[in-house]
Amino acid sequence: MSTALFTAFALLAYLVATGSVLLRIFHPQGPHFKTTFSAAVLGVVLHALVLGDMLFTGQGQNFSLLNVSSLVCWLITVAVTLTALRTPIILLLPVVYGFAAMVQLAVLTLPHNVQLHHFEQNVGLLVHITLAFIAYAILMMAMLYSFQVSYINNKLKQKNIAAVTRHMPPLVQAEILQFRLLLAGTVLLGLALLVAALFMDNWLAKENLHKTIFSLLGFIVFATLCWGHARKGWRGKIANTLTIAGAALLTLGYFGSRFVREVLLNTL
Repeated sequence: MSTALFTAFALLAYLVATGSVLLRIFHPQGPHFKTTFSAAVLGVVLHALVLGDMLFTGQGQNFSLLNVSSLVCWLITVAVTLTALRTPIILLLPVVYGFAAMVQLAVLTLPHNVQLHHFEQNVGLLVHITLAFIAYAILMMAMLYSFQVSYINNKLKQKNIAAVTRHMPPLVQAEILQFRLLLAGTVLLGLALLVAALFMDNWLAKENLHKTIFSLLGFIVFATLCWGHARKGWRGKIANTLTIAGAALLTLGYFGSRFVREVLLNTL
């Protein structure tokens, strides 16, 4: 079966998962979870098969912008799906599955660039990229949790208890998970930056300077937030604002320059 067909089926599976949640998101009994998770798991498996074919080639590892975006999306989708089996995070599911469907659509329609790497020749680079991808996925999950915390908090302030169904976590639990994710992601991001500084000769080279600066700024924002929460009790609006700011900086660092090089400049 061709990669395009796998991608199309993954797109369809993610759309089914998204639709099954949205149709009953505020229903007292919640969505049909068997339908949602069956479709989501099918999408995740097909997505992984497509990724394996696109990332690993005979010439090396193809880490183009589209492939990297798809990989990060897959990591987040897997993590959210596994989390949803134990924690009520219904608000996050249509966002994650809907975005995963958009990525599959992009894989089907956008041209495929090639950015080959040979990680077997540079273990330090492999460790750095692995840590960076996992840290980014975790911190994006923390940002999603911040949106959920903000929603639940606002509904509770409005005394709109009906909007906070049993399929959403209690506010305290959601905040605890948010800050656990923030701490884990910040530690991994710091390790990724440390590995890059120690083992990558071109860490501060011109072609990597944009990514390095924005990644460091993102790390500073997240580290400050973790310190502020532990020592000053920061939460609520200030925590959500800093989480979004840090996520935006990391996204600019990870994808900004590559988007300019691989998409904008190629279309001019």
